[in-house]
Amino acid sequence: MPRTHQSWSSTKAAVFFSATLLLWAITFFFEIVFNKRTELIYIVAGLCFYQLANWVIRFCVSRDPLFVNTSVSLLHSAITSTSVIFILVNQWSVTGLKRMFEHKQLVEGTWPWAYQALCFSCGYFAYDQRDMLQYRLYSGFIPSILMHHLLLLICFTLALYRHITINYLILTLICELHSVFLHVRKVRRMAGVRDAESRVVKVEWILNWIMFVFARFVPHILITGKLIKDASMFEKGIEWPLAMLGMAGMNLLNAFLGIDLFNAFMKDKKPPRNDPKRHD
Repeated sequence: MPRTHQSWSSTKAAVFFSATLLLWAITFFFEIVFNKRTELIYIVAGLCFYQLANWVIRFCVSRDPLFVNTSVSLLHSAITSTSVIFILVNQWSVTGLKRMFEHKQLVEGTWPWAYQALCFSCGYFAYDQRDMLQYRLYSGFIPSILMHHLLLLICFTLALYRHITINYLILTLICELHSVFLHVRKVRRMAGVRDAESRVVKVEWILNWIMFVFARFVPHILITGKLIKDASMFEKGIEWPLAMLGMAGMNLLNAFLGIDLFNAFMKDKKPPRNDPKRHD
């Protein structure tokens, strides 16, 4: 049977992103083994933790790869958003709001627990990239979710290797507050709860939109503006171009996500078709 264009595109995407993940793994273990960067072991801890969660859900709840992957993603969003809020509130109480957002603090400083939290989250993105590649949980010639993870792995690990812009990256992870509701919606729909008129679904959509604006869209715009404002304060090198490239990519993905979210909202608002064969 001839291979379709879609399956051929999917295969090429799998080869490319598998190769980039392998290269990332090689450089990562080189840093730990040969450069004695033992602090990076938190990345391994994160990868192992989320893989263990994957196995527990697979054997105790459901074997559906998409359900398992989404459930682990929900766990990651909950843990990461809680960690980021704790880090920010703790630093605010110590230094005050104005000082914690100074350029030197954001670029050269590292708030307590920020390095470990970033490592742990980086381990999740490596796990999730491998899981999606294994079960083909993506679509398109250039899957946006795989590009998103590759972009984050590059930015996160370069920052962790060089101990720079750690606090900037922690700020970007505030978007995981919104991701909680994205994953809740997917799990809810896979569980068969799709009544748009139910109070639970209505509240979920309200929180989804609020978090999209105030935990994802606005923070990433503000971070981009801060990078542009402080451009002259960065030393000559790759830090500022890489940070701007990363934020440009995130803002573009946020725009596409907003469109997808609106389409999903309109789809949920449509009343179900009167089909005598369906009893949903």
